Amino acid sequence: MERYLGIDEAGRGSVLGPLVVGGFLVPADRIDTLSDLGATDSKALSPARREKVYAALATVGRRCSVALPPRAIDRVVPHGGLNGLEAEAFARLVRELAPDRVRVDACDVNADRFGRLVRRLAGGRIPVVARHHADRDDVLVGAASIVAKVRRDRAIAALGHRLRTEIGSGYPSDPRTIAFLRARCGRGGRMPSFVRGSWATMKRVKRAAPGPTLDTFEP
Repeated sequence: MERYLGIDEAGRGSVLGPLVVGGFLVPADRIDTLSDLGATDSKALSPARREKVYAALATVGRRCSVALPPRAIDRVVPHGGLNGLEAEAFARLVRELAPDRVRVDACDVNADRFGRLVRRLAGGRIPVVARHHADRDDVLVGAASIVAKVRRDRAIAALGHRLRTEIGSGYPSDPRTIAFLRARCGRGGRMPSFVRGSWATMKRVKRAAPGPTLDTFEP
């Protein structure tokens, strides 16, 4: 029985925490059962529903992921290398799990090019089909998107717990995240390892942060 691997990512646009590449490996004859379990694009599900489907996926296949930390992302973003970094993470899952076929959600504007890159980085032997909106249109990739999103959300929750403060979702559109960044990384503040310093968001945060006043200094 052939085994199929779906791959997707979560957290690409976040300014906090890791980018998580999630994979779901399943025998070909179990793919049709994924819809019954509720697998679909993770963005279409509530957090509670994602957790429930995530648990159910373990009964029919294997969940796996690769987490890319902010510093790894910061090293490649100035050179336009984020797609390549993601492709290597996708390929790592392919190499480790050795499926017969792979279906992925393409992060490149050229989906076929992204699929060819993942296949080459994985060794060139295993067929890789890359499509835009595959998390929405392909139940296998939808399952992978749930794995990526749940593990990414858990990483953000763990970070907030460790810092003992509200950090929000980690995305620039979240006012809670921006408030946290202004307090923690404002003008003159050190860039923590969990922040993507290469993001334009951080440049805006530092520009907007108030400078020191006379009240700041002791006589």
